[in-house]
Amino acid sequence: MSIPEARRARAVVCRSIGAPVVVEDILVQPPRAGELMMKVSACGVCHSDLSATDGTIPFPPPLVLGHEGAGVVVAVGEGVSRFAVGDHVVSSFVSMCGKCRYCAEGRPQLCDQAARTTISLPDGSVRTFDTEGRPLGVFAGCGTMAEYATLHTDNVVKIDRDMPLDRAALIGCGVMTGYGAVHNTARVTAGSATAVFGCGGVGLNVVQACCIAGAGTVVAVDTSDEKLEMARRLGATHTVKAGPDTNVVKAVRGLTEGGADYSFECVGRGSVVSQAYGALRKGGTAVVVGVAPPDDTTSLRTATLTFDEKTLKGSYFGSARPPLDFPRLIGLYRQGRLRLDELITREYRVDEAPQAFADLAAGRNARGMIVFD
Repeated sequence: MSIPEARRARAVVCRSIGAPVVVEDILVQPPRAGELMMKVSACGVCHSDLSATDGTIPFPPPLVLGHEGAGVVVAVGEGVSRFAVGDHVVSSFVSMCGKCRYCAEGRPQLCDQAARTTISLPDGSVRTFDTEGRPLGVFAGCGTMAEYATLHTDNVVKIDRDMPLDRAALIGCGVMTGYGAVHNTARVTAGSATAVFGCGGVGLNVVQACCIAGAGTVVAVDTSDEKLEMARRLGATHTVKAGPDTNVVKAVRGLTEGGADYSFECVGRGSVVSQAYGALRKGGTAVVVGVAPPDDTTSLRTATLTFDEKTLKGSYFGSARPPLDFPRLIGLYRQGRLRLDELITREYRVDEAPQAFADLAAGRNARGMIVFD
């Protein structure tokens, strides 16, 4: 199969579930109507990418990974007027059409179009092929773990050119998801008591978002001493090391003088959701941020919903409105209030991607970042 005008690119690909990622040359077609091509500068190694390789997120391979990317526009398709060659952009892994009911209600993270772009562009096709001409799916319509990526403009936000692209990439998923869960979904109030269950790439951003919101108490919970130390550096006032000998709910309730006003589950496990809910005081809100396997379930005492007026709710992509929220996050970074530099604990060249995924699975990084020339 001939791929006219396609660009050759090194890319990180999931070839089969349960196997390590592979790095290979792919062909990326130029943009069609409503699309653009970006030369990727950096792409975060997110736990969601790992979840696609182990089947937690059921995306069928072969799949070009990556959805937390930033780069420079090198081509635009027919009818594209909001972007131009040379623009700096960040990918948004939820495609937002701007026209469906949810977009019209101001909840674009729930856009109907997103369900059609789990492994393709909105029209159901892809611009990515292997060197034999066989199509490759793209994670969340993005596929930014490659030197070049063609995306629909509904998945892209333009940013200022003076923002470092490796820092900007973080905003495309982990930072937006964590910050948005606090400010958009929960609407944490100043002086409140908060608890964060899981201090990985998203949980650490929940921690610092709680601090930005003015929370009086921020309890970080994790099984890793290293991650708890990272949480302390980002503003956690207390830490609890989870383990078989720790009653996490009791510990959090003690540190928050009777229970948290807001708790955040950032692991993706039903048992941890139960803990986050159990750690609330009356009238508290537990927000589920982590992505659990499809068959995972949560147990809670139903009567507490009535008598304690507790709330259990989800937060997808931090209830994001990317064209508004991404620039705000950049503004907070420039003011020194949102800390992005500290989140990147290691950078990898693209051919080191298998090691980056192994380090992610082992919990070695706050965020690993794949950088391209």
